[in-house]
Amino acid sequence: MNVLIRAQGQPLSFCYGDECIAFERVRRPLATGKVLIKVHPDCRVVISAPEDTSNDAVLAAVKKRGRWIYEQLRDFRKQLTHITPRQYISGESHYYLGRQYLLKVMEAPDQIQGVKLTRGKLEVTVRRKRAEKVQELLTDWFKARAKDVFAKRLDAMLEQALWVTERPPLRIRTMHTQWGSCSPNGRITLNPHLVKAPRECIDYVLLHELCHIAEHNHSQRFYRLMEQVMPKWEKTKERLDGMANLLFQTGSHE
Repeated sequence: MNVLIRAQGQPLSFCYGDECIAFERVRRPLATGKVLIKVHPDCRVVISAPEDTSNDAVLAAVKKRGRWIYEQLRDFRKQLTHITPRQYISGESHYYLGRQYLLKVMEAPDQIQGVKLTRGKLEVTVRRKRAEKVQELLTDWFKARAKDVFAKRLDAMLEQALWVTERPPLRIRTMHTQWGSCSPNGRITLNPHLVKAPRECIDYVLLHELCHIAEHNHSQRFYRLMEQVMPKWEKTKERLDGMANLLFQTGSHE
């Protein structure tokens, strides 16, 4: 059971003008009979629909909003052209707990190499300025911070997850398609990139995985439990999904 960075559903498509637009159909939790259309900042088009809605009905709903979907994709594609790979040099902007910090790389041959968060900046000290070394030090720093932050947020979320009788084991592992997961025996794994997101997004992923300890599938009971512990979880999930490109923005060295 996991919190996916990218939706995994049934692939479908429709044509608008000369463009063929692909989208994913996923089951809508707590379905109200409506088809929900979302265009994400990474240009994914995801359609949430009740299980008993036919593909023809879904396609009809999508085609009605074809122009809006096309315009959303056009705007997001323009934004993506401005996202460039990290170069790990002074002046770049990096996220930590939802806030942006300027990177300052300092060359000091006689000092210990490392990272400090100070005065709104991420200061990286290296013996020689090399992008690979700066990235390595930042990656290690984010993993160390993630271990500490996630442990503290897990303790806080356990106060809401009354169905969990023992503190579950927590592991940090870099993943390319998941924010987090929960194994059948209750071990929670979180992506260190998640520490770059706002605290409420971290709490959402943790609560999602804690709910899986009670309900192992994305059943109606699972979503009812999520609603109880985090009534506005869908908005938080949407915020996190919208930040995915920025939080996973790396250079060619990773």
